[in-house]
Amino acid sequence: MTRSDAPALAVEGLAFRYPGASGVVLEDLSLRMESGERVALLGPNGSGKTTFVLHLNGLIERQVGSVIVAGLPVQDGNLREIRRRVGMVFQDPDDQLFLQTVRDDVAFGPSNLGLRGAERDQRVDDALAAVGAAALADRNPYQLSGGEARRAALATVLSMQPDLLVLDEPTSGLDPVGRRELAELLVTLGSTQLIVTHDLPFALATCSRAVILDRGRIVADAPTRSLLEDRELLGRHRLEWPIGFDLAR
Repeated sequence: MTRSDAPALAVEGLAFRYPGASGVVLEDLSLRMESGERVALLGPNGSGKTTFVLHLNGLIERQVGSVIVAGLPVQDGNLREIRRRVGMVFQDPDDQLFLQTVRDDVAFGPSNLGLRGAERDQRVDDALAAVGAAALADRNPYQLSGGEARRAALATVLSMQPDLLVLDEPTSGLDPVGRRELAELLVTLGSTQLIVTHDLPFALATCSRAVILDRGRIVADAPTRSLLEDRELLGRHRLEWPIGFDLAR
């Protein structure tokens, strides 16, 4: 059961080492998110971002520490419900679009929950409408543009009505217009979101809070603008603004 007073995400003391590896990937990592927050997860390649987010719905088995989503621990026995609560939007939409039509893909998750008929169809229609993709319902996913595919992949997750959206590098492969449209969409959704990105302008446009993960630890946690204004901090963790970008604008 979801506790109304529980945070959307509570991670405490998470540590992880891949079997046979010489060092840890995550070390004493703690993070709390409240319902409705949009948080940017920043960090250089190899910092542990992917390993961390795969813990959030049990795709990687926890070794040390705790992960709790909306009051429910991520552990054996809870994984079916956890994977409904945590909606993962992967970097490549092809990982989530594999059926004959977009409508079929968006209906896949609710069907696995046992929904049928009008209730399932309403879930699908609502999810497509939420991302502005109703006109794509009968299209073949492999004939979509990058931006269209990103919206369709997001709809497949929203149809599960998750408590937490986790988006992995959502601007990858998008042109500037697609990036702007996606940013506007995420802001209007109103859901709790953890956005994993190297795209600092996108983080600024979408998230009021940002954290930096490096060498398996959270090394900074602050309002996004104040964190991104600290170029020395960014430089220490191999993050930088695009050439010519003016933060003041």
